[in-house]
Amino acid sequence: MRLFVTTGVEWLPIRLGCSESRRVPAQMKRSRWRFAPGLSLSVLVLGLAAYAVTDSNLEKVLAKMDESAAKFRTAQARFTWTTFNSVVNEVSGTQTGKIYFQRNGNETEMAAVIDPPDAQQVVFSHGKIQVYKSRMATMDVYDAGTHREEFETFLVIGFGSSGKDMLTSFDVSYSGEEKVDGTDTEKLELVPKSDKVKQYFTKVILWINPQNGISVQQEFLQPNGDYRLAKYSDIQLGPKIPAKAFQIKTSGTTKVVTH
Repeated sequence: MRLFVTTGVEWLPIRLGCSESRRVPAQMKRSRWRFAPGLSLSVLVLGLAAYAVTDSNLEKVLAKMDESAAKFRTAQARFTWTTFNSVVNEVSGTQTGKIYFQRNGNETEMAAVIDPPDAQQVVFSHGKIQVYKSRMATMDVYDAGTHREEFETFLVIGFGSSGKDMLTSFDVSYSGEEKVDGTDTEKLELVPKSDKVKQYFTKVILWINPQNGISVQQEFLQPNGDYRLAKYSDIQLGPKIPAKAFQIKTSGTTKVVTH
């Protein structure tokens, strides 16, 4: 919490050589010192009030996320993932497609189908992540046991995530209201507590729809200044997810690489 407190306003216009008639009366000097503490107290009170409102707003958003997480089962949406390169200060890549989420026990699983020309299928399920690139006939498999924090941060945060669980992994602050593509949102800034996650993301920003506790936009900032922006549209909660969304069919010549 940062409080801005003034110690008084320097308003006495006295210069050497001024006439006696221009001097400030003693009673005015005394009133100055009576005024300064009052001003300081007012600023302090306003600062505390603003902090209290911000803290209250954060609690409301996190409570809505808790409510959403308690009844979350499935979700699907269209996405646009855009990567920005800080060196050249321009977009370095954009991917679009469809994404699915489903609750399986205590784990939220994710599957994404990326549109051509960069056609890929990504599945995060049963403790591992699979990335299938049909054009290259390759599939990379990552053990989530080793990289679980990084994967969960990047892949499933904001969809079925509870505010309570989020607070265990991040320092969370409220950054105000903002419209995203016509939708009213509450903006949260998350700083990872884990040094391991900080190697990948120094900050995550979520734009949460206060009506359903789901994020409509996410930004992931990397240590080198690059960042990735994820925008979600046509969000549906509770749909029946096709089984094939979480099944990857490879060709007989697909090269599988386990990391």
